Amino acid sequence: MAIKIIMLLVFFAVMVTVGIYARKKATNVNDFVLGGRSVGPWMTAFAFGTSYFSSVVFVGYAGQFGWNFGLASTWIGLGNAFIGSLLAWVVLGRRTRVMSQKLDSATMPEFFGKRYDSQALKLVASAICFIFLIPYTASIYKGLSQLFAMAFDIPYAVCILTMALLTGVYVILGGYMATAINDFIQGIIMLVGIVLVIAAVLNGNGGFYEAIRELAEWESDAAVTLGQKGAFTSFFGPDVMSLLGVVVLTSLGTWGLPQMVHKFYAIKDERAVKTGTVVSTVFAIIISGGCYFLGGFARLFADADIYDANGSVMYDAIVPEMLSTLPDILIGIVIVLVLSASMSTLSSLVLTSSSTLTLDFIKGAIVKDMKEKTQLIIMRVLIAFFIILSVVIALNPPTFIAQLMGISWGALAGAFLAPFMYGLYSKKVTKASVWASFAVGVGLTVSNLFFHFIASPINAGAIAMVAGLIVVPVVSLFTPKMKQEAVDEIFACYDQQVTVTEKTSLPEQ
Repeated sequence: MAIKIIMLLVFFAVMVTVGIYARKKATNVNDFVLGGRSVGPWMTAFAFGTSYFSSVVFVGYAGQFGWNFGLASTWIGLGNAFIGSLLAWVVLGRRTRVMSQKLDSATMPEFFGKRYDSQALKLVASAICFIFLIPYTASIYKGLSQLFAMAFDIPYAVCILTMALLTGVYVILGGYMATAINDFIQGIIMLVGIVLVIAAVLNGNGGFYEAIRELAEWESDAAVTLGQKGAFTSFFGPDVMSLLGVVVLTSLGTWGLPQMVHKFYAIKDERAVKTGTVVSTVFAIIISGGCYFLGGFARLFADADIYDANGSVMYDAIVPEMLSTLPDILIGIVIVLVLSASMSTLSSLVLTSSSTLTLDFIKGAIVKDMKEKTQLIIMRVLIAFFIILSVVIALNPPTFIAQLMGISWGALAGAFLAPFMYGLYSKKVTKASVWASFAVGVGLTVSNLFFHFIASPINAGAIAMVAGLIVVPVVSLFTPKMKQEAVDEIFACYDQQVTVTEKTSLPEQ
């Protein structure tokens, strides 16, 4: 116990120290929200990765999808790495950085407002962010409760309040720069931790080959495996279509999540984008691939502790059960690992929520002329408000909110992905098509919450994203175009010319 407590105290001390250090670098709105657009590739890549993977992935998703798909759940991690990280950086990274600077936009709603010349779009996008980011923020705490109960026997409320307080301190003090530095430190902890945990868990089951053999012999009812022998060690698992839906939601979803795209706004330069692409992808392969690979062995830990009174599997209890027999020092590492993942995601979400509400909703729409110092004060107050609100929801989550958490990614990415991505590349995207995407993304996922016309909320979210990618170009064909001169001016940022000196005075004939 002493080892675990010491590790936590050191971890907390480092986080707060970073916040105090970064305070002097957060004296204006640009620095507080974007780190002065001067964050290097390694910190940006780690900030992207640590914001991507939280306790929801490590505890909830790894347990649930590992139980349902077996080792095939590793495909989810690989999809996160190559679609959610690599392709996201290649397709969105440089263009987001260049156009967001041209438009002088610090948030995704502000991008929509200036790119499509619509104050209404900005306000509605801001409202969507607020509605769906807060429940997602609350969901992050849930994965921690099981781990802390297993390691410390600490009440859930104490765990939530401690994490919220410490995250609030360093984000309020140092803004984006404090978040980026802490994300880098937390990312290193996550990389080391996941490798040690996988090795320890497999070793506890007789090694890799013995664990595979036991998993292949797992017998289950035909409704799960459809009569397939060794279903949980097969290439695509027992349910390939559901697996594909999870891959699409958790991978393509990052392209439209404001807290993820925000990382591209702050990156330093062209070279940093290229380096960040590689680093972010490798990070995702190790962390996400490792989490889902570990979860693939979930059925080897089918003890009584993971079932509720009705005999149903409690997915959030699976990973803590897998870790409960580890040595104390490894459990301490796991606690710090999951805290790192959770606090980095939480800090990113509350910073995105507060900056969006301040810059996109309050400034201009409510307060016409807001001084920069006032904006900073309001953002810091809102960070505290959002953290308190998420704690209240997490302490006593009503059924509706619990369901809403599951569709947050689908609603946000379903609404934002298509108009944001197409807006970076095409001059033909219309204002009406953006409204249509907002309606389809939010409408499909929310209506499915009540009417259940798509059985899985995960598949509903994936369908909402794909639908947006179809709706935007189709609606753009039949609706009024934006003023050509204005669009040309925006896209001129990609065509800046420079003069260079010719290095050969005698060119070849």
